[in-house]
Amino acid sequence: MRFELATTPGDPERPNEDWASIALPASGQGGSLVVLDGVTPPRGDDGCVHGVPWFTARLGGALIELSGSLRDMPLAEILALSIRRTADAHRETCDLSHVRTPQATVALARWDEESVEHLVLSDATLLLESPTGAVRAVLDDRLDRIPPEILRSHSATDALRNREGGFFTAAADPAVARRAVTGRTPRAEVRAVAALTDGASRWSDLFEEGTWGDLMGLLRKEGPHGLVERVRALERADAARGGVRRWKTHDDATAVYAEF
Repeated sequence: MRFELATTPGDPERPNEDWASIALPASGQGGSLVVLDGVTPPRGDDGCVHGVPWFTARLGGALIELSGSLRDMPLAEILALSIRRTADAHRETCDLSHVRTPQATVALARWDEESVEHLVLSDATLLLESPTGAVRAVLDDRLDRIPPEILRSHSATDALRNREGGFFTAAADPAVARRAVTGRTPRAEVRAVAALTDGASRWSDLFEEGTWGDLMGLLRKEGPHGLVERVRALERADAARGGVRRWKTHDDATAVYAEF
């Protein structure tokens, strides 16, 4: 088995708001992985005294712990319980009703001898590769359905955040866990899993350097660090041409690769 992880901040002067972890029990009979992408509020306005990195570390820690300790609990319930636990940790000091209260996108996978479970919320990406090499992307495309001109406006985006007809992220309301894309695949039909924040999935979905299958092949050959380095090179080249293909020069970029 092979497990690799890489994460790099988009700006070395700012903390990395992504969070990722892999957990493997001592028995070696299963495991889980978590990738979170914290949502950066404009001007730091989120009603929280702690900040996004604190939130993603708290939420990620709860997800990795509970997905391992409560293996009979579905992943959507794991997410709801983790959101509740994280909210309880700062509801006395922070305004959790603030529309920009710290929040994150989520990619979560858990496996045992029988199956591989998955959960995706917002614009994280989870890739499942079969023994034949076919790659299936698990995506929550609600954010993609919103016109770019709306997303450029903070107030217009806030009106759609965690609202029906808009998009959903893990924030302070456990009920959003019901909005996640979930599923289960027989273990024999999965030979590798990858989870990516949108800063790493840019290689395929923004810069169009290859298919999801090509990206999975790149991860197998060069690992998550190689993927992130390739994304950074593409971003630098795009910036030299005027940076017309994305809003940030660089974004926090995280990739996790698990090969069974």
